[in-house]
Amino acid sequence: MAVDVKVPAVGESVQEAMIHKWHKASGEAVKRDDVLMELETDKATVEVTAETDGVIEILNKEGDTVAIGQVVARIDSSAAPSKAPSAVKSAPTSKPSPSQAAVAGTEAGLMPAARRLVEENRLDSSAIPGTGKGGRVTKGDVLQHIESGVSAPKVVAPTVAKAPVAPPTHLPVAKSTGHGRTERREPMSMLRRRVAERLVQAQSTAAILTTFNEVDMKAVMDLRKQYKDGFKDKHGIGLGFMSFFVKAAIEALKTFPAINGWIEGNEIVYHDYYDIGVAVSGDRGLVVPVIRDVDKLSMAEIEQSIAHYAGKAREGKIAVDDLTGGTFTISNGGTFGSLLSTPILNPPQSAILGMHKIEERPIALNGQVVIRPMMYLALSYDHRIVDGKEAVQFLVKIKEMVEDPTRLLLGV
Repeated sequence: MAVDVKVPAVGESVQEAMIHKWHKASGEAVKRDDVLMELETDKATVEVTAETDGVIEILNKEGDTVAIGQVVARIDSSAAPSKAPSAVKSAPTSKPSPSQAAVAGTEAGLMPAARRLVEENRLDSSAIPGTGKGGRVTKGDVLQHIESGVSAPKVVAPTVAKAPVAPPTHLPVAKSTGHGRTERREPMSMLRRRVAERLVQAQSTAAILTTFNEVDMKAVMDLRKQYKDGFKDKHGIGLGFMSFFVKAAIEALKTFPAINGWIEGNEIVYHDYYDIGVAVSGDRGLVVPVIRDVDKLSMAEIEQSIAHYAGKAREGKIAVDDLTGGTFTISNGGTFGSLLSTPILNPPQSAILGMHKIEERPIALNGQVVIRPMMYLALSYDHRIVDGKEAVQFLVKIKEMVEDPTRLLLGV
C-alpha cells in the first residue's frame, strides 16, 4: 500500500513552499516519525515526518517549489524495512535468480542510496541479492550484505560504461564568462523571496521617512558592568542592551500611540497592546520573531525571549506563529558593525527602530570635550500616520530613558 507524503498546511497565508533538503533518498527504508525533508516557506522552515514504515519514492527534488497539499513522495508500506532482514534470513543458502542477478549487476538495478554504499565500500553489486521491486538492490540489502561479513572483489564489467551524473538542478552551477572568470546561479529561498516582496511593498505603499539621534551609552554600560554577574546568577541569562531599548520603546509607544498602530484602508488601527518584533539573524537570513505583551515582562524575561528566538533561528526552527503579528520592530545592525543605517518598515507596521554600533567619540558635555560611548539611533516611520514632530519626540524620549536608566524603573 502506498502512502502519499503531502506538503502540509503551515499557515493561513502560506500557499506554497520550497523543498529545502531531503533527509532520505529514493528507495531508502524509512520508519514512522523519521524526518523525511525540510520545507522552507516565506515564514519558517518546517520538518515533514513519515507517517508509516516502508520504502520511500521521491517525486520532487530539492529546490522545487511545491503547493500546499501537493504529493511530493510516496511510501510503500508493504515493503516495510522490518521485513527485509527476515526474508534474507529465512533462506540463507538461497541464491538470487538469474534475472535478479542480472539486474543487481547493473547500475539500473541499484537504488541511489544503495549505489553510494556499494561504491564507498568497493563491493561487487552482482553478489548482493535484491529484495526491492523487480529485484532491485536497496540500501537495506547492502547493509545486510555488509553485516553478514560477505566480501567479494569488485567486478568491473568492461562493456558497461558508467554514465556521468548530472549535478542537481537546485545546486549553484558555475558558468564561465571567459578569461578565467565564472559566475553562478542559484534559486532564491522562499524566505528571501518573501523578504524581497515585503521590502518592495513597504517602499511602494508607505511614505517612509527616517529621523536620527544619538545616545550616550555610558550609564547603561556602567549599570550592566555593576549588575551583570548578579543578574546572570539569578536569572541564568546575560544582561544585554536590547532589553533596555525594548523597555524604553514601550514607554515611548505609550506616549505616542500612532507609532504603535497602522493604516487599514481609510482607518487607523491603534493597538492597546505591545507586541515587539526583534530582528535576529539565522543561517538562512534575517527573521523577526515577535515577543508578545512586552509591557508585562521583566528585563530578564525579555532577554530570555530574545535568546530563545535567536537559538531557534540558528537551528532553523522558527515557527509560523513566532513571526505572526507585531506592532513595532527593533533591529540592531550594530551587532554586524553598522554605524548608521535607514531601516525599512515591516508592513503593515508604521515604524521601526534601528540600533547601531557603540563607538567612543568626542562630544561636548557641560562645556567640556569628553570621550563617551555613543550610539546612533534611527527611526523610520510612515509619514501618512506619524507626523515628523511625533517621530522626533519619540526618539528623544528613548534617548532620555536610555541615558538615565532609572527612568525605566520609575516610568517617567
